[in-house]
Amino acid sequence: MLSQQTIDIVKSTAPVLEQHGKTITTVFYKNMFAAHPELLNIFNHANQSRGRQQTALANTVYAAAANIDNLGAIIPAVIQIAHKHRSLGIQKEHYPIVGYHLLGAIKEVLGDAATPEIIAAWGEAYEVIADAFIGVEKDMYDATEEAEGGWRTFKDFVIVDKATESDVITSFYLKPADGKQLPTYKPGQYITVRFRTPGDEYTLNRQYSLSQAPGKDTFRISVKREDECVPNGKASVHLHRNMNIGDTIEVSAPAGDFYLDTESTTPVTLISGGVGITPMMAMLETIAKETPERQVAFLHSARTRKHQAFDEVLRDTTDSLPNAKYEVLYSEEGDGFINREFLAKHVAEGSDIYVCGPTPFMQAVISALHANGVSEDNIHFEFFGPKEQLELINA
Repeated sequence: MLSQQTIDIVKSTAPVLEQHGKTITTVFYKNMFAAHPELLNIFNHANQSRGRQQTALANTVYAAAANIDNLGAIIPAVIQIAHKHRSLGIQKEHYPIVGYHLLGAIKEVLGDAATPEIIAAWGEAYEVIADAFIGVEKDMYDATEEAEGGWRTFKDFVIVDKATESDVITSFYLKPADGKQLPTYKPGQYITVRFRTPGDEYTLNRQYSLSQAPGKDTFRISVKREDECVPNGKASVHLHRNMNIGDTIEVSAPAGDFYLDTESTTPVTLISGGVGITPMMAMLETIAKETPERQVAFLHSARTRKHQAFDEVLRDTTDSLPNAKYEVLYSEEGDGFINREFLAKHVAEGSDIYVCGPTPFMQAVISALHANGVSEDNIHFEFFGPKEQLELINA
């Protein structure tokens, strides 16, 4: 337990961390990677170069400071981050390294304002927060390893099929190299794939949603090929160009807290933009297999028909279900975007709503849902990459 003095000191620093958080986390990552370059085998280099990881960590540090007297308030964030950590193979021994360099970055950025009392209080607070993460992640590692067909961190998979889904999206079907069965997973979850590209010193880690329902003998990921000139394009271009049937790739067990509530019987609305369609495919396929009478609307937005994956499958699946519909808008072909009016027409009252796509897409969609009076409790969404704050807009 933290003393009241420590709690008071940490809470008093929250406004400063809100103002300088990203500067602190940028210095933190720079110093930590300089001292421990082996950690570059774990962290996503693209998110680092775009500042997304720094922003996400800054938000987490600020939330911890603001809620240090009620850490239960950030448990949902802890669980979500712990899923990503478990998927990436982050271990207990990494936390002292992070703590040392985080405190050092606070001192470096704030200078004399970071008094010994403040650094000491944050050191105590970090130990408590780190222990919470370590405990949650240990339980996740244990449960993953003990599950039927499970394993603890990474193991080799073989690409057994590769299918073009659109001009920019390709699916990869993966089987365990050891021939063992696959664990089950929840529709909407993701895996981490890990590989090294020619000439690179460090491995690349990317998290991709599983794009088909559980219960099959393969994992399927459907990967959008990004522009190779942008930071996040390196991995996807390598997968598209160089990874083929028979090649081996390392894979972590499924993770993530964004998934379909398969126990519910309420209407469900799946809303996706671009490659955000991938977790929705697993959800729709699960509904079709397990609860085909359930009312479901699949609403998708793509730039053009050439950019869209799974259109024919979606039409066939929804046509086969008695209470399903599928609507798609092609923004560059004159259809416009998913907006308040479109949502009011197609979202059934009381729906559980799942949203996935680029951040601006989710901002617009969730803002429009709020404007239509949809309860926060009914909206579930997934970010591709580090958890960021979703700045909603007036719809």
